[in-house]
Amino acid sequence: MKKYISILLLAVLLWTNPVSGKVYLTKDDALKQAFPDAPTIDRLSIFLTDEDIKQAQELSKVKVESKLFTYYAARGKGNEIIGYAVFESHIVRTKPEVFMVVINIKGEIDYIEILAFYEPPEYIPPKRWLDLFKGRRLDDKLRVKSGISAISGASITGEGITRAVRNILAIFELKILKKEGK
Repeated sequence: MKKYISILLLAVLLWTNPVSGKVYLTKDDALKQAFPDAPTIDRLSIFLTDEDIKQAQELSKVKVESKLFTYYAARGKGNEIIGYAVFESHIVRTKPEVFMVVINIKGEIDYIEILAFYEPPEYIPPKRWLDLFKGRRLDDKLRVKSGISAISGASITGEGITRAVRNILAIFELKILKKEGK
C-alpha cells in the first residue's frame, strides 16, 4: 500500500508540464524540516468507515473524498509523539498543488508548507496567508472570509487549502486525538 501511495503522489507531482510549475520540497525534506530532531517518523493510515466519513463531514462541513487517511507521527527520543504531518494534494484550477499541514500534539496547526504548485506562480498563497492557520483548530471561524482572509487573485487556491485543512482537522480530531486521549 505504501508503494502505491508514493507512486500516486509522484504521479500528481509529475502530472503537468514542469515548465509551468515547481516542486519546492520533497516529502522527505518537508518531514525533516518539520521534525529535525525526531529519530523516528512513522507513516500511519486509517481506513474510514461510512460513519467516520459522515461524522467528519458534519464536523468539517466539507465533503470527505477518500476512505483512506494517511498521516505521519514524529516521535522523540523517548518514543513519545512530538507532532504530526499530513500531506494533501488536489487540483487548484486545472493543475495540482501539494502541501503539508504540521499539527502539534494539542491538535493545533503549527504551519502549512507548499511542496509543489503547478498553477501560475501568481496563484500561490503567500507565506503570511498560510501563517493565518498557525495555532488554529477546527472551528466555525476556520473559513475564508471569516477567520481566514481571502487571497486577492488566488481565491480558488485559498478556498481549496481551507477546505482541505478543515477535512484534515475533522478526521484528526475524530480518529487520532480521541484515540490518543488528547
